[in-house]
Amino acid sequence: MEFTILIIFASLAFFLLLSVPIGIAIGLCVAVGIVFGDILPPAFLVQKMITSLDVFPLMAVPFFIMAGEIMQKGSMAQRLLKVSHTFVGHVTGGMAHISVLTSMFYGALSGSSPATVAAVGGIMVPSMVKEGYSRRFAAAVNTSAGCLGVMIPPSVPLIIYGTTAGVSVGDLFIAGVGPGLFVGVCLMICSYVIARRHGYGGGKRASFMERMTALREALVALMVPLIVLGGIYGGLTTPTEAGVIAVVYAFVAEGLVLRTLTWGKVWDVFRNTAITSASIFIVVATATALGQILLFYNVPDMLVDVLVGISDNKYVLIPIILVFLLIMGTFMDALANILILTPLLLPVMKHLGMDPIHFGIVMIVAASMGFLTPPVGVNLFVGCSISNLSIERLSVAVLPFLFTMCIALLAITFIPALSLGLL
Repeated sequence: MEFTILIIFASLAFFLLLSVPIGIAIGLCVAVGIVFGDILPPAFLVQKMITSLDVFPLMAVPFFIMAGEIMQKGSMAQRLLKVSHTFVGHVTGGMAHISVLTSMFYGALSGSSPATVAAVGGIMVPSMVKEGYSRRFAAAVNTSAGCLGVMIPPSVPLIIYGTTAGVSVGDLFIAGVGPGLFVGVCLMICSYVIARRHGYGGGKRASFMERMTALREALVALMVPLIVLGGIYGGLTTPTEAGVIAVVYAFVAEGLVLRTLTWGKVWDVFRNTAITSASIFIVVATATALGQILLFYNVPDMLVDVLVGISDNKYVLIPIILVFLLIMGTFMDALANILILTPLLLPVMKHLGMDPIHFGIVMIVAASMGFLTPPVGVNLFVGCSISNLSIERLSVAVLPFLFTMCIALLAITFIPALSLGLL
């Protein structure tokens, strides 16, 4: 049994080193485990891949992806930028605060970290450079703030964790609001400190009427998270139904009210949604099969015994687990981490007395930091393409923000009220 487990993880590492796409790599390592284990039938992989996708909450994934694609093609990002500018543009390092605040708003629309960097950073990085901010700082702020896209609901990783851990996706959405806002505020504090050190000033303070005008123009965009979270929190809709409503609302808002959608953009929306959804579902299907084969070999119980053997003190074990999550985030995609590690670590966290919903938020925040670390830091690659910086220079520039997010992660982990206070 130990040999089979070893060969599964060794083959997964081997395929990842060969740059095999993560979904295919996981499927191949499961197939290797079946062959060398000689216990499970060859049909096991296919059966688990099919049954893993036959889950109602997963239907929310393509709908939220489509809603994000529609709004990315439209004008909502510019309207949100104007709102942020009127409220925080006058503060020291005002342009950086505008980037973070807009990413918080946009993250609640798109649910995607790279999409948030592309939409907000594509506008803000050139604007910040024009205003006298260094290109490295401008790129680092927007690249880091993009991580808020997966923390603030609706979020695809939250849906994936909910289906994997067997907890309410609606509760996860509500629980994700506080931590997402908290991390956003922490990034703004970090931006303020850096801006003050380098002498980046703020702009002119907006008048009350200018703020009200900006809010009115952005009302169409600001209504999306209110409709989604309000429907779920009020018990009126499931997350899947909320996703459908978000798509219809986005089409009506961008297509009929704001008139920013063309038929060419609509085609791009459907195509990008199909490609993104397919890539996610391949990872979901194969990673679920991997999780099942690890459960078959009793790996979660073995991991609990090993970790409890180190210490039964949660203030010792939880930091070890957090470091492990951060290390894994540098090598594997966030969704793969959630799907593979949730079945392994959730029993340990339950043993330590942590609520599954609380652990889900902690895991999403930790996984989001993987977007900022090479070699698979997707936000870094998007940020590099926007700012024309090398991956090495941008990786160094984001370190203060990465350190800030580590402090925020510790606070979210050991202060459960940040996550569970609204439940």
